[in-house]
Amino acid sequence: MKRTMLASGLALSLMSGMALAEGGGTYQFDKKGEHQFINFKISHLGYSWLYGRFDDFDGKFVYDEEKPENSSVEVTINVGSVNSNHAERDKHLRGEDFLYTDEYPQATFKSKRIVMEEDGEAEIIGDFTLRGVTKEVTLDAEMIGHGKDPWGGYRMGFEAETELTLKDFGIPRSLGPASETVEIFISVEGIRQ
Repeated sequence: MKRTMLASGLALSLMSGMALAEGGGTYQFDKKGEHQFINFKISHLGYSWLYGRFDDFDGKFVYDEEKPENSSVEVTINVGSVNSNHAERDKHLRGEDFLYTDEYPQATFKSKRIVMEEDGEAEIIGDFTLRGVTKEVTLDAEMIGHGKDPWGGYRMGFEAETELTLKDFGIPRSLGPASETVEIFISVEGIRQ
């Protein structure tokens, strides 16, 4: 089963069957409070794991509590915000060998359909665009929870994961067979608008 970053992301594990009537609505990612993460993991030559994240992204999701499969999500990632905890490596990741951020500063994900699973989890299928290439990807998503917050708002959070094949998105640099795919892990908390 295909999984993806983005990505992005990510968004609707919310559907996991939580049918609290008060849970429906449109949710904006909590960018201000930074209760959101897009992390990645890729093998380095087959010898170790390289971990990183994207520090700047935003999005929203709509949750339909009557028919969770009708929910939706949209995410935009500033790929220049890649952070692998090493300035020189990050500069290389932003270059033409990998993300090519000068030419393609953003990656996006927009859901097309949601498939609910018997265990309450969901597959979020959507179009992910990176380096100007758009491919259909699947996010394996899980609702974490939802409810009122201490400031008078209402929040909903979920996690999702996927896996991307680098060459599918026109990334020319190869670090060998062990490094052909990247795992993406997403955790998002949305505030109902």
